[in-house]
Amino acid sequence: MNVSIETMTGLERRLTVALPSEDFEGQITTKLQDARGKVQISGFRPGKVPMKEVRRRYGNAVRAEVAGELMQSSFYEAVAQEALNPAGQPNLEVVKMDPGIDFEFTATFEVFPSIELGDFAAVQIKRPQAEITDADLEVMVERLREQRTTFEPVERASAEGDQVTVDFAGTLDGEPVEAASGEDASFVLGQGQMIEDFDQGALGLSAGDEVQFDAVFPDDYRAEELQGKTVKFSLTMKEVKASDKPDLDDEFFKEFGVEEGGEDAFRIEVKGNMQREMDSSIKNQLKQQVMDGLEKIHKFLIPQAVVQREIQVLKEQMLGQFQMPQQGAKAPDLPDELFQEQAAKRVKVGLVVNEVIRHGELEVDQARLDERLQEVAAPYGEPEQVIAFYRSNPEQMQTLEMGVLEDQVVDHIMSQAEVEELASNYDDIMSGAAIAPAPGDEDSVAANADDESANQEQQETAPEQDEADKTAS
Repeated sequence: MNVSIETMTGLERRLTVALPSEDFEGQITTKLQDARGKVQISGFRPGKVPMKEVRRRYGNAVRAEVAGELMQSSFYEAVAQEALNPAGQPNLEVVKMDPGIDFEFTATFEVFPSIELGDFAAVQIKRPQAEITDADLEVMVERLREQRTTFEPVERASAEGDQVTVDFAGTLDGEPVEAASGEDASFVLGQGQMIEDFDQGALGLSAGDEVQFDAVFPDDYRAEELQGKTVKFSLTMKEVKASDKPDLDDEFFKEFGVEEGGEDAFRIEVKGNMQREMDSSIKNQLKQQVMDGLEKIHKFLIPQAVVQREIQVLKEQMLGQFQMPQQGAKAPDLPDELFQEQAAKRVKVGLVVNEVIRHGELEVDQARLDERLQEVAAPYGEPEQVIAFYRSNPEQMQTLEMGVLEDQVVDHIMSQAEVEELASNYDDIMSGAAIAPAPGDEDSVAANADDESANQEQQETAPEQDEADKTAS
């Protein structure tokens, strides 16, 4: 087998592979002989069809079949021979396959880049630290109570904190505004669920009251046609409900798994969950900063075949979040451009992490893996069975091992990176504000970043309501 390599654009390579004619023709003859004993042709007894007739009828099809098989097998032999690392499936094209001449084909494909690791000291990390105070705990307890607040109908005028149900219709310059009208709309007064003027217009009304008032929409209102506009509303109060916040009693504590010990035990449980959530948030923020830092200090070409595969993964993840109306319903056609930047970054960081693991000769820390298994199994009633399930499932274990290895990569980078310790507080750590750029720094950060990194993904921060849900679980 003769192989020649041609460098195309970027990471693209083209192999030209030539195989001796006798090998190619020999495989064709073997297949035709095998077919001779199976084909049924009118006028010939089974197995007695002349080879010449078999070749006349099936020769071209068998030649194409053998060519396809040879290209597949020879391609992998060729890349191994030339020590190439393909990043995707090749585009195979026949160049020559006529009788009497060597069989020749080309394989065009991308290779993985050669990565030279950057200076990890250039990676800048902010590590927030905080203690959970009594005030933090009190705020969380109140959030948990608010989550379980119920509303009961009352026969009085509406007040802040009440849940009201209204019908309303808005007009602008005497014309009805469909986007400013609704029936049986429910919201809590004073919670910012409606624009401020509308909220005020619904205050002090009892069920059955009707009122008219003007409301000015904010300049940044989501409906552009209403931004900054004054709309006249007609509103009918249909129902007023007062809030009933649960007491801190044994019944309330049981909802959070605290069966004994009363309020003291409940507060200890909540504070412990808050600490675990804060530790997890810090860990995730450090990991995100490390990955962002690795992406920023490395520059190399990324194989587009791998990016395209990652785009498909991101599409499937997003589609999995859609609730399809029925089984078999057609999924929305999402354009690749929506995922291009995120996919490219994920591929780039993944390649760097793999190189860090290889270069640093990092192996899975078994103690950390056992600890991770314990963490995964802890929430279940019979953790031993969960651990046994994972240990007997290679794919699940591989996922856990990769997570542990990534944690080890983070530790490896942070041991060399520039780490700034930040005194912070629980809320700022949980919201991400603790490590966010200071006001006015955003422009300088963007100006100093590489073009590839200027539009890095911003870490999502969970709303307070979601955070309270997680802390309570």
